[in-house]
Amino acid sequence: MMPVPLGSVTIGPQSWREGTARSIRRAENLVRQTRAGRSAACSRPQSVSFTPKRTNGPAETDEYRNTAEEAGQRRDSICKNKTARPQTTGAGFPSGSRRTSALPFPPASLREHCAAASSAVAADYMRRVREVEGQLRRQAGRVTEEGTKLERERSHLERTLRSITTNLTVNRRSSEDRSRRPATAETGRDGADCLLLWERKELVELKRDLEGVLRSTLTQLQALSESSRRLQDCAGERARVLELLPHRGSAGRHDSVAQTVNKTDPISPFTPECKRLLESSSLTVSRSQLLRETIRHKLSGAISRQNAAHRTVNDGLVKKIAETVSLQQSLTVMSAATRQAMFRKQREIDYIRHSHDRAQGPEYSGDMLSREKLNRPLVQVYHRHPGTQLPEAARLIQGSAELRRCLSSSEGEQQRLQHACLQLLDDLHGKAAAAQVDAGVVRMRRQLVDKRAVPSFLQQGTG
Repeated sequence: MMPVPLGSVTIGPQSWREGTARSIRRAENLVRQTRAGRSAACSRPQSVSFTPKRTNGPAETDEYRNTAEEAGQRRDSICKNKTARPQTTGAGFPSGSRRTSALPFPPASLREHCAAASSAVAADYMRRVREVEGQLRRQAGRVTEEGTKLERERSHLERTLRSITTNLTVNRRSSEDRSRRPATAETGRDGADCLLLWERKELVELKRDLEGVLRSTLTQLQALSESSRRLQDCAGERARVLELLPHRGSAGRHDSVAQTVNKTDPISPFTPECKRLLESSSLTVSRSQLLRETIRHKLSGAISRQNAAHRTVNDGLVKKIAETVSLQQSLTVMSAATRQAMFRKQREIDYIRHSHDRAQGPEYSGDMLSREKLNRPLVQVYHRHPGTQLPEAARLIQGSAELRRCLSSSEGEQQRLQHACLQLLDDLHGKAAAAQVDAGVVRMRRQLVDKRAVPSFLQQGTG
């Protein structure tokens, strides 16, 4: 466009001319700008004023292409026609819309294009929500699986606690049964009683430790259940926009999953609440795994200590029985020797009594022989001189006294032998009863301790 030349003749004041020149130049600039916009519009007839970002949207159809070409031809004809209506700046469009160029008119298919773009945005949002929902449900499945494993460990804990309680009952019954031994065998607390007391302390300590672990396990199970419930609720809330999405729409999109998970936004598919739930559930699962390892170590150690205490007490009782049987055999031999000594002493007493009776002479004087009398003629003649007394009477008196002393001493020894023999027999009966009681205790302990109450894999590990 050529500028309009001004006349060389000056008419009127200079200010009036300069004002008119400024008006003309301003009009020329406006016309130039208007033609520049029209030429740009004529050179790109197929551009649109609203171009929303489309991800994974449907391809443009033939009908849409034809409509866009018709709109471009209409704009060419408008540009060539001098009498067309003046251009507008498009002030009627919202300021938030994204436009690649300032066009005077939007295409005829703008509504369909906007609807398709909105559908594409909604479909992409739903696919990303499905990815988040799938991750939440997978995490909920892992939490549920961990809860199942922890529940199995809890059942093992309870079975071990039941076995420990059974062993405590067996220990109490063992102590009560051993208290029924005869009084002769109850000389005080022996080694078996000390072993039973040690076993009870060991079992009480194990029971206290396992009960603490069981409380921690129940608390962790509640935490896993709560985490799984919250994950399911969050996944259900995310799934509220997935009714119109095909089930195969988001298969095999692991890269988009990583992108979705890395970005958190309160209005995005992956909200901060989802991230917080995933992180807390992962931490809960890690704690549960550590707790399961702790439970496995505790169970192995408890079963090892329990079996060791049980074997130690049984071995102590067996040794006590062997010691009692050995003493019983010694008592049997000694009681037989004591009875033999009693019989010998009885024969000696009989001999002493017979000798004493013979030394005393007959009970009737008519039965005494002439040579035994102290007034026989030979003795009377011998006694005629002083100092010629015979020692026969003194010796008889001394012999009788000695025989009486030996008789009383032998009878006392015999009584002591009889008392010792009775004590040996009583002790023998007590030892036999004590051995039977201890044998019954050992049988009872072996029968009541059920090996099936303890998990087999733990028994194999401790064996």
